[in-house]
Amino acid sequence: MRITMLNKHYPPHLGGIEHHVRDLAEALVERGHAVRAIVANEAPDTVTETHGGVEVVRLGRAFNVSSAPVAFGLARALREEERRADLLHLHSPYPWGELEWLRAAPALPSVLTYHSDIVRQRVLLAGYAPFLRRVLARVGRIIVSSPQMVEHSAFLSPVAEKCRVVPFGIDPGEFADPSLQSEAEAIRARHERPVVLFVGRLIYYKGVDVLVRAMARVDADLVIVGSGPLEAKVRSLASATGVGPRLTILPPLPRKELVAQYLAADVFCLPSVARSEAFGLVQLEAMAAGTPVVSTALPTGVPFVNEHGVSGLVVPPGDADALAEALRTLVADDGLRARLGVQAQERVRAEFTREMMVERTLAVYHEVSEAV
Repeated sequence: MRITMLNKHYPPHLGGIEHHVRDLAEALVERGHAVRAIVANEAPDTVTETHGGVEVVRLGRAFNVSSAPVAFGLARALREEERRADLLHLHSPYPWGELEWLRAAPALPSVLTYHSDIVRQRVLLAGYAPFLRRVLARVGRIIVSSPQMVEHSAFLSPVAEKCRVVPFGIDPGEFADPSLQSEAEAIRARHERPVVLFVGRLIYYKGVDVLVRAMARVDADLVIVGSGPLEAKVRSLASATGVGPRLTILPPLPRKELVAQYLAADVFCLPSVARSEAFGLVQLEAMAAGTPVVSTALPTGVPFVNEHGVSGLVVPPGDADALAEALRTLVADDGLRARLGVQAQERVRAEFTREMMVERTLAVYHEVSEAV
């Protein structure tokens, strides 16, 4: 099958959606499918590259509207895909891409992965909502990462009959590399206390401020891997709450170094506070490393991934007291951490592997192709 994917960006651009698009595209290539990705470049010129067997067309970016890149010529590129592709796979939200898809109206079976609602950008949403509904009505099938997305999204519930749940997946074997154990042990040796790990961008909906306030009452070190506009505020809050001496902030790490951090941690925390956190793929990575997770009960896929009492603990979003209590519980109980860690690994292998994600995605592709 010849598949064309449409998204805002493609790695090395950082972002959970971008990494998912790459992982899915490369896995499809490994299965013998031909995959192209049409995305926006970071620069005004258009370039075509090949990464992991995926042909990546980066259209020249003219400017951004909020965080959405505007790349002129996208509608023309999509029309040209009629002679190149068997199926078009859109990744949403990408307002410019979806508007250009509507304008181009390519005669191809179409699938859209709905990654998350737009939550904070209310002005953008007011203009985006009418044609997003048109997009959702026109595409053949809609992929969501959890049942909660359909249940709680005002955009998806009216088109629930065409939604298909395909959880994101990872390669658990990546976390069983024995060569990384010594690096993980070296990381542990640098800490006198247990380690609570956070991985992600330092932006509002990640709730890192709530985590810092909670850590003021947890006898453990906090390691943050990530960067973002709130880093200075996180450091200031850590200093004000007494967490500063126990805080380490590392920039985004190469893959093997990041895996070693997951293996070294005693607890992983995803303290997100808004529906913008639609799934929390980093939870799967921690679980694959055998590290129990503390996350929040958002009306999204976050608690769908981290099942309370199975792979970790789930607390109300924005509640620093409840978060501190959950972290203290796990930090103090070696047996509970070990049990949840083993169950977390089993849960990943049973429900969230990359192979399962690809099989389920291909099933949706075949369904929409046969329906045309």
